[in-house]
Formats: sequence, C-alpha cells, structure tokens
Amino acid sequence: MKSKLGIASLLFIGATLLLKVSGLIRDMVIAYYFGDSYVADAYLAAFIIPNMLILFMTNGMKNALVPSYIESVEQNKGKRYLGQVFKGTLVLAFILSVIGMLIAPVLMPLLYPNFSEEATQIATWVMIIFFACISFVGMNSVLEAFFDAESKFSLSIVSQIIVILSSIGAAFLFANQIGAYSLALGYLAGTILSLIFKLFLVVPRKVMDVKQKIDWPEVKQFYWIFLPVGLTVAVGQVNLMVGTIFAGYQGEGAVTYINYAKNLVHMPQAIFGVTIATIIFPLLSKAVTANDNDQFKKGIEKGLTTMYLVLLPSVIGMMLLMPNLIELFYERGQFSDQATAATTQVAYFYFGSVVFFSLNNVINKGFYTMKKGHLILMISIGSISLNVLFNFLFAEWLGYLGIPLAASVMALFYTGACLIVFVKLVGGLDFKYLTIDYLKITLAVAAMSGVVIGIQQLITGWPNIVQIITVAIVGGLVFAAVAFVLKTHAFLFLLRNVTKRKG
Repeated sequence: MKSKLGIASLLFIGATLLLKVSGLIRDMVIAYYFGDSYVADAYLAAFIIPNMLILFMTNGMKNALVPSYIESVEQNKGKRYLGQVFKGTLVLAFILSVIGMLIAPVLMPLLYPNFSEEATQIATWVMIIFFACISFVGMNSVLEAFFDAESKFSLSIVSQIIVILSSIGAAFLFANQIGAYSLALGYLAGTILSLIFKLFLVVPRKVMDVKQKIDWPEVKQFYWIFLPVGLTVAVGQVNLMVGTIFAGYQGEGAVTYINYAKNLVHMPQAIFGVTIATIIFPLLSKAVTANDNDQFKKGIEKGLTTMYLVLLPSVIGMMLLMPNLIELFYERGQFSDQATAATTQVAYFYFGSVVFFSLNNVINKGFYTMKKGHLILMISIGSISLNVLFNFLFAEWLGYLGIPLAASVMALFYTGACLIVFVKLVGGLDFKYLTIDYLKITLAVAAMSGVVIGIQQLITGWPNIVQIITVAIVGGLVFAAVAFVLKTHAFLFLLRNVTKRKG
C-alpha cells in the first residue's frame, strides 16, 4: 500500500496542482474583467446550483462507481457494468439539464431578491448555459470514475483542466463583447471537448459495452448506491449556497469576496486533501473486498496522519502570507486594493473549514468504501440546518465575515459527528498513534510559524513575490527539519517512499 500510495501521489498531485492553478487563473480573469462588481456577483451566484449538480455527478460517481466497478471486474462483468452505468447516467443527466434550464428564470429572483435587475438577468442566462452542460458532465463523470478505478487519476484531472482552460480562453476572446456570458459558454465548450478527449482514450480499448439495451434494474441498483453518495456531495454544495445567499444580502461585492477567499484558502484541501483521499480509495476498496479489516483501518489512519502532515503547514503558511497572495493573484484590472483587504479578512475565517473538511475527506472515503454512504447523508442533512443557524447568527454579528466563520464552525461539528459514527462502525482506530503524530506535526508547524513571523518583520520592504518565495522556502525547510527531528511517523513514511523511488 505504501509503495502504491507514494507513486500515485506524484502523478496525481502534479495533475491536481495544474488543475488548481488553472482554476486560480480563471478566478484571476474574472477579477480582472469584473472586479467585485454586480457582474461578478451575478456570475458566481449563478454557478452555485449547476455546480451542485456537476459535483453531484462527478464526485458522487467516483465515490460510488469505483468500488462497485472494481467488484464487477473481479466477477468478469466490468465491460457490461460500465456500459449500463454510462447509458443510465446519460438519461438522468439529460433530464436534469432540461429541468434546470426551465426553472432557472424562477430560481434566481427567488434566491437573490436583493440583486439588481441587470444582475438578475445576467445570473439567469448564465445559469441556463451552465444547466445545458449537465448532459455532457454526466457522461464525463462516468469516464472519470473509470479512470480513477484504474488508478489513472491524472487523466481525470487533465480532462477537468480542459474545461477550465476553455472558460479562460473564451473570457480572453469575448469578455469585452459579451461579458460574463463568455465564461459560461466557454465552460459549455470545455465539457464537450473534455468528453471527446475521454472517448478518444476509452473507445479503442473497448472497456465499455454500450450496444446492449439498458438494464434498468441493474442501473437502479447502482443508483441506490450512488444516490446517497451524490446527495452527500450535493449537501455540501447546499451549504455553500446557503453562504452565498446570505452574502447576497450583504451588499455588492460580498458574494465575490466570499468566492475568491474560499477558492484560494481551500486550494491546499483541493490539492492535498482530495488527492490523498482519492489515492487511498481503491486501496481501501480492495481491503474491504478481501475482508481485511486491519488493513482497512491502517489505511484510514495513514490517510489521516498524511493528510494532517501536508495540510496544516500549507494552510498556516497561506494564512501568514494571505495579504501577499491576494495582492499577487487578484489586485489588477477592476480588482482594487479595497477588494484585496476585504477578501483577505474573509480568508482568515475559512481556516477551520479547510482543516476539518480535508480530514473528513479520508473518513468519508471509508464510509463510501464500506457502502455506508447513507450514514454520511444523514449527518450532512443535519449540517444544513446547523449551517443556516450559524450563518444567521454570525452574519448578524459580523456581516459577511460571519459567513466563512459559520462554515468553519459547521465543519468542526460535521467532522466530529462523522468520526464518532465511523469509529463505532469499524470497531475503533489507533487514537494513541494518531494523537502522538498530530502533536508532533502541530509542534513542527508552530516552530515554522515562529520563524516565518520573525522573517516577515525583516523583509517587509522587499518585493511581494520575493517575500512569498522567501517565506515559503524557509518555512518549508524549518517544518521538514523539525518534523524529522521529532520523528513524525507520517513525515518518515513519505520520506521513505521518496528515497525508495530515487533508489
């Protein structure tokens, strides 16, 4: 397991980094052309609900299809099973696409009554365009899950990069002519190009039988597994939508600040959190298939410690550099220094959300592997009410700054509830091992933070990019040195894998 985790992580982290960089460039393009205006608010608000369905299909499909496809392959039914899921998903995605396009003119005024007439019109048409993407997204999601099942994680990421780059290219070409619509139309073109790319890789291999008539009972059986998993992902997006709706009442620019800060702060989660959780998923699936409970629990423990090792120093480092990073990435064009200051304040309050949700990614993979996704769904549904309550209380207290704070507090309760249920389900974890390693990692991060804060006082007058590079290099070296001296298990585990590959 260690060898496979180490090798796959290099490829997948590299591809994921490219994906997040391209996503960051997209946000930079939006900030450059639209700043924190009502146009940016309208575009970002319109993307929330379609994106809920997109993640419902992509992430939900991966979590549901990977273990069931691996099981079908062992029964020599993989080709037929993949074809049935592909065709069934196409039908479902088309229906969702049509329904979404029809109800978009009703949803936008209902969810964002404080938007101006111009903002509402932009948001409505942008939402319609995004809903038109759902049919292609459905087919893409099945093929991405197939790549993950074969541990070809980077192929899924490359196909997602195609979508983002298409949006960016469309904005550069047409933003001055058609505004925010250029990004949405570019996304639609990207989903089509991404599907063509996947079919080019899959069709010659003949790994999917699409000629047989749809076996609806078999498709229904799969979706009984998929539905709670997909809905759990959708619930997470509902919680994001709750925050965006509350931001819509906080005046022009609030939706934009929330979106930019969230995307930037959650980058370590997207790179490391999702990467580690995704890589261990097939390994957990094989442990469950082999009925090896000890190996399964060790995989979860290793995932939790490795996650904390790579995540905590990354997030703390970002927090110490947040004003520098937002100035570097966003402050140009229509994005002013006042918008930078507001976005920076919002970013600080997202810290807890990143840490807790990243750790929960590993726990959730354990649930999905055991086909217990319905348990997460029950917890997730409860988190919506909690999130609404926290947003109401904290937004009344702190304005739009209360929205990221609500997300962080809700993440703490959600992750705690998932961990309690999971531990009871698997018969316990080695908490002594986890606690000791977590303490060592935290001490290493504390040492790193002390050194970084001292250095920042000395280099205040240096160019912004030089400050960022200097702090990143020194902070990384200090953290690695202290983690090594403390003999942190997760750090030594990664170090052994690196040295083995070099050998």
